Amino acid sequence: MKTMGFTNKIIVGLALAFGLTLGAQANTGGPAWDKAPNKTNDMAALQNGAKLFVNYCLNCHSAAFMRFNRLQDLGLTAEQVKDNLLVTNGKMGDTMKSAIDPQQAKAWFGVNPPDLTVLVRSRAGANGTGADYLYTYLRTFYRDETRPSGWNNLVFPNVAMPHVLWQLQGARRPVFEEVEEHGAAVHVLKQWKQETPGSMTPAQYDEAIGDLVGYLQWMGEPAQNTRVRIGVWVLLFLGVLTFFTWRLNAAYWKDIK
Repeated sequence: MKTMGFTNKIIVGLALAFGLTLGAQANTGGPAWDKAPNKTNDMAALQNGAKLFVNYCLNCHSAAFMRFNRLQDLGLTAEQVKDNLLVTNGKMGDTMKSAIDPQQAKAWFGVNPPDLTVLVRSRAGANGTGADYLYTYLRTFYRDETRPSGWNNLVFPNVAMPHVLWQLQGARRPVFEEVEEHGAAVHVLKQWKQETPGSMTPAQYDEAIGDLVGYLQWMGEPAQNTRVRIGVWVLLFLGVLTFFTWRLNAAYWKDIK
């Protein structure tokens, strides 16, 4: 019961830290969530997503419910994990905790960066899945000199988090157009204006974000694919058993009117 209570607190904290109400999104003309690619069965994509997570996310965010040795489930050897993903003096059995000091993080960002272990599972809403939310969120940062970090986000307006992947995507600004909806003028996104190029093309960046979100989705439930496979076999077994039970029942009662 104590573990469940702690988990609930984590999920509530994530929702408060990253949450965006649907009403606020509609009023600000926020974009609809793009459909995230499903990469939970693509081992190469998950391995790349794990690399991006360790290099760009783990500096500030923890994944305190995930251990480094679970990365071997992605087809990586213990040596590969130690050499490429275990960047500190930690051990394979350690959880993926951030090295950032919580007090410093709160002073810099105004809030402690949330744990990301189950973030995808906590962010599902009427606009789509948690993966859809993150896939859109990580692709809609833009330059905003009025913000302390110099960045803002269309999905999460006035977010405290800076655009840590800006060197990959480059600097962009949204171009809006004014339209009338229900008798009121609203600004909707028309296009993006690329101010400085990144090290990746837009297509490559979207692919990389898909890999990262796929890894975060896998991390929230590493046994998900196994559960689905077992579930399919169980349903097939029950279907066959039902057929034989039906025929056996008919054979027992065939002479009784």
